[in-house]
Amino acid sequence: MTATDPVLLCYCTCPNAESARHLAEALVGERLAACVNHIPGIQSTYRWKSEVTTDTEELLLIKTTAARFEALKERVLALHPYELPELIAVPVERGHVPYLDWVRAAGGD
Repeated sequence: MTATDPVLLCYCTCPNAESARHLAEALVGERLAACVNHIPGIQSTYRWKSEVTTDTEELLLIKTTAARFEALKERVLALHPYELPELIAVPVERGHVPYLDWVRAAGGD
């Protein structure tokens, strides 16, 4: 990772705390993410297979870099229990520079 590698904030919903914890631990353990925050108890309303559904989910906020995103995406798709998991990456435009440097360095040894 370089000092200029863009930091990303990725959003991913999971059906429950167990699947969220499993995914978060894999991503951080495999150095694909520096940190993952869990936000339990969100309500999601969406259209799936022609039906409007509301479910309780857990939201993961995943901090990573652009360089690690493709590998992170492949791992999410491999581990996630949903047929079509949500994974949205938003570039971090500004932040506390030492924290952003830590996110960049978290993929190293």
